[in-house]
Amino acid sequence: MFGTHDLPLFIISGLLLNIMPGPDSLLIMTRSATQGWRAGVAASLGIGAGTMVHIFAAALGLSAVLSTSATAFTVVKLVGAAYILYMAVGLLRSRKASAETKAPVLQALPYRKIFAQGFLTNVLNPKVALFFLAFVPQFIALDAPSKAMAFIILGCIFNFNGMLWCCGLALTTAKASERLKLNPSVSLWLNRATGGLFVWLGVKLALSKQT
Repeated sequence: MFGTHDLPLFIISGLLLNIMPGPDSLLIMTRSATQGWRAGVAASLGIGAGTMVHIFAAALGLSAVLSTSATAFTVVKLVGAAYILYMAVGLLRSRKASAETKAPVLQALPYRKIFAQGFLTNVLNPKVALFFLAFVPQFIALDAPSKAMAFIILGCIFNFNGMLWCCGLALTTAKASERLKLNPSVSLWLNRATGGLFVWLGVKLALSKQT
């Protein structure tokens, strides 16, 4: 169908890959816990938009540059790592909420800025581009009339399933946060722990190599 094969296997594999934790999941959970599910969904939509950039870039062959050019890969990698570390600094600098205001320890942002955070976190990660180049072609038929169109269709299916997972993660994280009603001290250290994870992910991305 549309030049694809083993579509059920592709969907199952894609869902399992989306569930794996990473910078995207951490951003969604952090924003959902501090600003509610709408903020988490805004981050999810930004991530989905970034994923579409990777899908069309890979389908048009642009992402192939990242797999063949060490310079291009390094530039995108370092920019992405710097942005993740920038967000980590914000989390690590979180301060305890006052007892009177119970204000969130992480600065609230407009949804458009949260959307931009999700978009940049995803689109500046060259590993996502390389992932699409390595994973999606395995499910494109050799006799597909248009391999680029088959790639885009599979990418959209992957992204749609990913958005379902991300939005579900935003909702469950926000609900869990409301029920737990963590005190300011615990929330502060949770933000700092998340910031530490972002530091680790940023450093890991900066030190990653082409495969």
